[in-house]
Amino acid sequence: MVLAGLSAFLVSVIAVLFLMPHYIKFLKKISFNQTVSEYSLEEYQQKAKTPTMGGVLFVLVPVIVTFIFKPDAIFDLDIAIILLAFVGYGAIGFLDDYIIVIKQDNQGLLARDKFLLQVVLAVIFFFIYQSHTSLDIRIPIVNFILPLGGLYGILIFFMFVGGSNAVNLTDGMDGLAAGCSFIAFIPFLLFAIQDRNVSIVVFICSLMGALVGYLRYNIHPAKIFMGDAGSLALGGALAAVAMVLKQEVALLFIGGVFVWETLCVIIQITSVKLTGKKVFKYTPIHYSFVLSGMKETQVVKSFWILATICAVVGFIIAVL
Repeated sequence: MVLAGLSAFLVSVIAVLFLMPHYIKFLKKISFNQTVSEYSLEEYQQKAKTPTMGGVLFVLVPVIVTFIFKPDAIFDLDIAIILLAFVGYGAIGFLDDYIIVIKQDNQGLLARDKFLLQVVLAVIFFFIYQSHTSLDIRIPIVNFILPLGGLYGILIFFMFVGGSNAVNLTDGMDGLAAGCSFIAFIPFLLFAIQDRNVSIVVFICSLMGALVGYLRYNIHPAKIFMGDAGSLALGGALAAVAMVLKQEVALLFIGGVFVWETLCVIIQITSVKLTGKKVFKYTPIHYSFVLSGMKETQVVKSFWILATICAVVGFIIAVL
């Protein structure tokens, strides 16, 4: 199992490292460049010429590698749900990216349409998942089993819709979302190894390998961005992996950086609407640190450290 996972990791790394330069060249040729909002920080306007949709590659490669090492994975309902979430949310992001690039503005899919598609996928996952497993969640530390029944559908809604959008909000600096996602998958890899679930081990390893290859070209200064195709896919995969491994509560701690980013945006919007005043200098919150004088690379490294702490804390809480 460990050997299969390590092999999948290495194959994905090599595949992305080899394919990415050609992919970047192709995107530049067809002018699939990042469209930067007029409201973004001034120093980020220069990134408008950087190709986007890098996430397409680190979505396709892990799926292919997973089937190479586990051809029977499609018959495993758990891994099928994970792959469906990964590709499904990636497809929503791809459509959003495509519209943004074609229109040359940041509107993309209408917010309600994107939300509706995300909800539809979450509902599909709920009905598939509840057909073959319990709808209970385990509360760590006290080790209490909480039966949710139909309320599990609400949990899935927050996990998938909230998780995919949370990673999307975090994707604002070179290497930030990809690095934090890589770190967040480590505890789930350990959970999968503990459960001896070879298919999930292979998938997570192949995805982590693809992220390593992608980070080679996304570390500052980034040569490519993941786009919504990547960020929504990563959020969907994290939610799906947590769900099938029955680590729903642990996801809140392991994905602490993503939760923090989302809460700050919610607090900021609520405060502005109710009082007309900002709580933070800027949201998503990583930009506030730049406005406070930190370099982008310092912010990213700090967030990676925070993500590591969250992953360790989440893992410890889950195993207690």
